[in-house]
Amino acid sequence: MEELRVPLALTAGALVGVGGLILLLALRPREARPPMLRRKNSARRTERQVRLAAAGVIAFALTLLVTRWIVLAAVIGAVVALWDRLLGGGRAERDAIVRADGLAAWIEALRDTIAGAVGLEQAIPATAKNAAPSIRPSLNLLVDRLRVREPLPDALMRFADDLDDPSADVAVAALVLNARLRGPGLREVLSALAESARAELDVRRRVESSRRSTRRSVQIVVGVIVAVAGALVLFNPAYVAPYGTFVGQLVLAAVLAMFGAAVLWMRKLSGVEQPERFLISAKPTRSRERRVVSR
Repeated sequence: MEELRVPLALTAGALVGVGGLILLLALRPREARPPMLRRKNSARRTERQVRLAAAGVIAFALTLLVTRWIVLAAVIGAVVALWDRLLGGGRAERDAIVRADGLAAWIEALRDTIAGAVGLEQAIPATAKNAAPSIRPSLNLLVDRLRVREPLPDALMRFADDLDDPSADVAVAALVLNARLRGPGLREVLSALAESARAELDVRRRVESSRRSTRRSVQIVVGVIVAVAGALVLFNPAYVAPYGTFVGQLVLAAVLAMFGAAVLWMRKLSGVEQPERFLISAKPTRSRERRVVSR
């Protein structure tokens, strides 16, 4: 029982820490009436973060009970809790590609609808019904704003904020200019934007394919190393027994630090810098202000 006192105390402390993190996430100030789309996305991200944090605590506790190595337990718990930032990242890029595909299809539908001598205010609600699911919630919000007589340029700017995608800013900027100037040639502009969007979508898919192979290689390397190390700990404890001493824990911390640096370097090779958005509203929302301050 004496041998289990320290691991149980550390596990209890980790559980208290996760409970405090969940409490902070629950009490974090939010907008008075945030848009429905952002509220759903934020709730989904928060729920996944909480699940990963809970899984990290469980991994920490199990590793500590099996090995009694506080350094290894802390590293494994941190890796599980921060999985999306360390070894994930593909889901966000895939969602962006799906959103870009839906945006390109909507631009083509908008172009074809305007060809029938229909104004932009009438074409947007007509095309929102059959839009792709990836952008349909944002388009529905745009249609609702037009129904309450919000000026079209302002509604389009908020539509760009809902999409929050640098690629969408180009198309929305063209629509904002046409809504303000009411000049001819919108159909030709939309045709050029559709072609550009399709070309960019093809490039992003090829880049994502190459990045996916790099991410998979990183995950395979990490998985093999963790599996071998776990097999040694479970089936040949005498071989790794020196790591149980104080000096051994320091050596293990140095080894894990070098291994983590190598993993982060490989993770960086699989990522690209995302361009900044250029279509920013003159009056930023509170959520954007918080993002700017956090940077």
